Amino acid sequence: MQRRTTVLLEKDVYDALVKESVAEYNSSKAISKVLNKVVRRALENKRRLHELLHSKRVAKVTQKDFEKFRHELSKAAQS
Repeated sequence: MQRRTTVLLEKDVYDALVKESVAEYNSSKAISKVLNKVVRRALENKRRLHELLHSKRVAKVTQKDFEKFRHELSKAAQS
């Protein structure tokens, strides 16, 4: 069910929505579709992040193992 509302957007946000609307729907009048998609994605990402942060950890890593891994990763990145 759709609801009509007014959203006050800053110019840069509005411009980005128009650009995406034109790219995806060939019209600047599809801003609502784009906005719904973007908000839905952001809410889902927030839910998934919360789920990950509060889920049971399946791996146990000691401080020593983590430091060793970090050192090896740093060396690999410098190569």
